[in-house]
Amino acid sequence: MSRLLAAITLPISIALTILLTILCSIPIILAGIVKLILPVPAIWRSVSVFCNFMMYCWCVGLAALLHFNPWLKWDIQGLDTLNKKNWYLLICNHHSWADIVVLCVIFRNHIPMNKYFLKQQLAWVPFMGLACWALDMPFMRRYSRSYLIRHPERRGKDVETTRRSCEKFRVHPTTIVNFVEGSRFTPEKRLQTRSPYNNLLPPKAAGIAMALNVLGSQFDKLLDVTLCYPENDKTPFFDMLSGKLTRIVVRVNLRPIDPELHGDYVGDKNFKRRFQLWLNALWEEKDQQIKTIKAEYKNAGQ
Repeated sequence: MSRLLAAITLPISIALTILLTILCSIPIILAGIVKLILPVPAIWRSVSVFCNFMMYCWCVGLAALLHFNPWLKWDIQGLDTLNKKNWYLLICNHHSWADIVVLCVIFRNHIPMNKYFLKQQLAWVPFMGLACWALDMPFMRRYSRSYLIRHPERRGKDVETTRRSCEKFRVHPTTIVNFVEGSRFTPEKRLQTRSPYNNLLPPKAAGIAMALNVLGSQFDKLLDVTLCYPENDKTPFFDMLSGKLTRIVVRVNLRPIDPELHGDYVGDKNFKRRFQLWLNALWEEKDQQIKTIKAEYKNAGQ
């Protein structure tokens, strides 16, 4: 793609994405206000159905915008056995803001609407923050180790937020999405966290452990998703907006949820250790999978 075409595509793409987000967010926000004013279970259920439909419209709009990129190729495996009537816990590596767009687009017709674990800062993003609140998405506030030493009363707050949010998802089939690394992967962050993986940050186990503890018997499967942008590894979100994104690789592994993964992550140290070992082994497998995907394409990482 020429620089001139990319320069033209970028502002148009940004404007259309913002417009789509506003058009879909406003009805969701208004519906959320209705739910807040009228705390009646029947109304809550109806509002949730409407909000999920509007989020589906947003996903359809994003898919249409990506369709206008004639250079983009999709390489997706593992969607065949999914069902919109099931409950899923979806865990995924986190490389870019493009990840949320990709997950929304590819899963929109295969599983219930995604509910993301979001950073607290995103609550203040215009339109999107309020829409995510109306959709009952949990906002997580991360505390540093030094902060928790000074304020031990804050320890476990994220876990409690997870528990309260998961309780709301019992009524309708739901997909709970957790980027368990807690942050987007960069080489700098990999060094800062002393990650033992080449393509991933160390996973944080507390969020999905609590989700399994609250809704474990209701989840049908664990969706283990691996995302990779082998030809746009450095700036996939910018390349997506500017029309320069050329390939998206997605691998979906449907895993059974072992009853041994249900337990008290906060209070049971032995369970906590077992759960971390299980997640670390899964992350090691994912790291190898990304390495294999990148090796398949000559321009990987360029």
